[in-house]
Amino acid sequence: MLEFYDELGLGEFYLRRPSPPKATAISAESAAGDTRIGMPMEQPVFETGFPRPDSPFGQTPPNSRSNSAAVLQTAVAPGPGPQVLSLFDSPSPARAARKDETLEMIREDLGDCHRCRLAAGRHTIVFGQGNPHAELVFVGEGPGADEDAQGLPFVGRAGQLLNRMIQFIGMKREEVYICNVVKCRPPGNRTPLPDEIEMCSPFLLRQIAVIRPRLVCCLGAPAVRTLLGIKEGITKIRGRFYDFQGTQALATFHPAYILRNPREEKVLREDFQKIAEFLKMPR
Repeated sequence: MLEFYDELGLGEFYLRRPSPPKATAISAESAAGDTRIGMPMEQPVFETGFPRPDSPFGQTPPNSRSNSAAVLQTAVAPGPGPQVLSLFDSPSPARAARKDETLEMIREDLGDCHRCRLAAGRHTIVFGQGNPHAELVFVGEGPGADEDAQGLPFVGRAGQLLNRMIQFIGMKREEVYICNVVKCRPPGNRTPLPDEIEMCSPFLLRQIAVIRPRLVCCLGAPAVRTLLGIKEGITKIRGRFYDFQGTQALATFHPAYILRNPREEKVLREDFQKIAEFLKMPR
């Protein structure tokens, strides 16, 4: 296992990583602020940058932009403390050689992947598609039959619904980036298993780091658990913004769920409206 992470340049991270913690929901106003601050190296790559409830900054009202700015100034004030890194701005030593990394380089590293059992049943690796400099990234669960056949994410019925939602907020599919937690189709479209996600997640994190989006939209529970460490049901945490590695994340339903439960499309539209409002806010 360690040899695999060494090949990715993530060996040090793998050795020191604990279980992903639960992310903290924040308001859209706070989410729109500049939160690209570092994080302790002892914390995992999934760690959120929002102040912990028991920290001296935990009492700051999340909807107070002036107070939030003061918190950030205090948080980054010089002084003794652990070395910090950010997935975006301060690469760890293990990632220093990948400073100028591109999506093409990540795809080349992925190669003809056989790192987990999903390779045995796939036809095509579905790496991702879209604008390499997108402000908005969608992360789904895994490829389905149509995606496996075409090698592109979200091209089946769920993809058609996602396209409509993207158009609903006044954007084009070509403007966003779309990928999945795993890059090979799980048998029978089952939920990816933890060890399968573990093999793919380093590539997903590198993709997000290269793109540097303003917002990551987690489509469904597997994406939420992988990126935010949240185990609660998607119905409880959807529509909320979370601080994720110097950018923001929003959780919502997977389009496939809406196809099975069409009455929930109204809720999905509400979440996408929040995405549109967030992207209109100043950086």
